[in-house]
Amino acid sequence: MARLIDELIAKAKGAPRRVALPEATDADTLRTARTVLDEGIAHPVLVGPADEVRAAAAQAGVDLGGMELVDTSDEAAADALAERYMAAGRERLVSAKGARRKVKKPLYYAMVLEDLGDVDCTFCGHVNTTGDVLMAAQMMIGLADGVDVPSILALAQVPGFAGPEGDVIALTDCGLNPEPTSEELASIAIAACDNVRSIMGWEPRAAFVTYSTDGSGESPAIERVRKAVEIAHARRADLCMDGEFQLDAAIVPAVAKKKVKRESAVAGRANVLVLPDLNCANTMIKTIQLFAGGKGYGHTLSGFRRPVADSSRGASVEEMVGDIAMLVLAAAE
Repeated sequence: MARLIDELIAKAKGAPRRVALPEATDADTLRTARTVLDEGIAHPVLVGPADEVRAAAAQAGVDLGGMELVDTSDEAAADALAERYMAAGRERLVSAKGARRKVKKPLYYAMVLEDLGDVDCTFCGHVNTTGDVLMAAQMMIGLADGVDVPSILALAQVPGFAGPEGDVIALTDCGLNPEPTSEELASIAIAACDNVRSIMGWEPRAAFVTYSTDGSGESPAIERVRKAVEIAHARRADLCMDGEFQLDAAIVPAVAKKKVKRESAVAGRANVLVLPDLNCANTMIKTIQLFAGGKGYGHTLSGFRRPVADSSRGASVEEMVGDIAMLVLAAAE
C-alpha cells in the first residue's frame, strides 16, 4: 500500500506555495522549514523577531539560506501592515488600534499576511494551542461564506478498503465541534467538500452518516441531521451531499441499492463522511487505526477564508512536513 502522505507530498511539489511559519523560534519548526524548502514542497516565510529566529536557528543548527524572514520586531513595518489590513476593504473584527496591537504577536502577524495575500497559507499549532490558532484565524482571516464554524477534515487510508477513491476516504469533523447544530453540521459538510476538492482533487460526494437510512430510525439526533442536509442543499446546491445514511449505505453500492429507494449520486459512492458529532468521529478514526491498521492524516482546518493548519504540539518533523504538504494543496488555486 503506497503511503497517502507520500502521494500528497509529491503533489505539493508540483505547486509549492508561500507558507507563513509564525512559530519560527521553535527548533522543530525551523527543521521542518528547512526540509520543505530543500524538497521543493513549499516556500517557508519565517515570521518572528529576527534576532530571536536567527539565534534559535543557530542553536538548532538550521541554515536559514533561501528562506524569507519577516521581522515582527520592526515596528514601522508592523504599523504599515496593520494599516494595509484595515484599508483592504473587508469588514474587520478589530479596530485600527487593535490591529496594530495584534500584529505584535507573530501568530497574528502571519494571519494578517495571509489575509492580504502576502503568503498563501499559515502553518502553526506546534507551539500555540488550538484555541490560540482558532482565535487568531477567526479574528484576522474569518470564515468562508456559508460556514458557521471551523472544523477538521481527516483523510483515512484503510488497508483492504475499496471505495470510490481506492483505499482513502475523508471524514469530518474530527476534532473541533462536540455536538454541532444542524446549521453547524451543514457548514462542516460544505467546508469539507471544498477542502477535499483542493487537497485530493476529488469531486466530493458527502454522506451525512447516522444509525438511520432515509427514515429507518427516528430520534431528535436523526432529525438534527436531516435538517442539516436540507440546510446544506440550500446553501450550496452545487455540491453533491445526501443523507441521512447508515455507514454501509453510504459506501457499499450493493447495500445502498437495497436501502436507498430513490436516486442518489452519493449513496454507495460517498468519498466524504460527515459524522454527526465528535463522539462518533473520534471513535471512527480510532477504530480505523486500532482495528484496521489504517492511518489518519489531517491538521488543515476547514472553513476559513484561507488555509490554516493547526499542527499537533507533539508532532514530529516528518509529520509536520506532511501537514505542510496538505496545507499547500489546500492553498492551490
